[in-house]
Amino acid sequence: MGDTGATAGRLLSLLSLLQARRDWPGGELQERLSVSARTVRRDVERLRELGYPIESVSGPTGGYRLRAGAAMPPLLLDDEEAVAVAISLRTAARSAVAGIEETALRALVKLEQVLPSQLRRRVGALSEATSVPASSGGVMVDAGALTLFAVAARDREMVRFDYSAREGERTQRVVEPHALVTLGRRWYLVAWDPNRSGWRTFRLDRVVAPRLASRRFVMRTIPGGEAAAFVRASITKLTYRYEAIVTYQAPAERLRERLPVGWGRVEEIDEQTCAYHTSDDDLDWLALRIGMGGCNFTVQGSPELIAALDRLGRRLLAAVDQGGG
Repeated sequence: MGDTGATAGRLLSLLSLLQARRDWPGGELQERLSVSARTVRRDVERLRELGYPIESVSGPTGGYRLRAGAAMPPLLLDDEEAVAVAISLRTAARSAVAGIEETALRALVKLEQVLPSQLRRRVGALSEATSVPASSGGVMVDAGALTLFAVAARDREMVRFDYSAREGERTQRVVEPHALVTLGRRWYLVAWDPNRSGWRTFRLDRVVAPRLASRRFVMRTIPGGEAAAFVRASITKLTYRYEAIVTYQAPAERLRERLPVGWGRVEEIDEQTCAYHTSDDDLDWLALRIGMGGCNFTVQGSPELIAALDRLGRRLLAAVDQGGG
């Protein structure tokens, strides 16, 4: 019985490796799984018997590839993975990815039909105890584009697309996709642009007609080593139409905890005072963001921004007056 469990766990590990990368040399699979070449061959045959289309790759070292595009065979998921997938599908059904809500619900129904009763109870308990807000106000992205970039990043294949910049200029790009990041209700692609010899961040809702370029690339290291941090830094460096410098009567650390990440820079003036440098094209969002500091402040900004803050203040006071009446 113990050997059967070990074999099932190894099959799961092998399948996970094959799904994570396009081609795997046999020797590398042996090292990852700590088994012999014979065991790898035997496990590959077992997965083939289960319906997984695994191809042998010829070459100096030999290897294996999980062929894409075939009908999905029976899933190999352990208990924790099955619960995680079910919860993720419930969350996706209320996401900001265009067209994915109904698809996620259909997939969830199919998964729950084959879950053992004890796992269905766990999924139900987690769902009842978890509140996932529906998408509102965020920019929707195309699910097909999201999938295309994810697969291209995994398989290290370049992607071609048209891109509409914030100023309206439209350009053609051919890039090496490395990572997808969701931040502030928006999706971003982190990619190396060989034509510009540099790293770039692209908002996916501004990407038009992405398609594979049939050209492979070698994986690079994202500056700083972390995609989300790179996107936050890129957003902070952008200059928008309306700029503001806000002086708060509070320690810098407190403001860093309260203000939205990636939308400005907090600098310490002294132990009880700090400055927030921020900008945006949306005056109402900029005014609301400034007010999120939770303490007294003064603002240096355009007359339009001062007017937006005045409007926000009047609306808040009106709401207080109505509530007190």
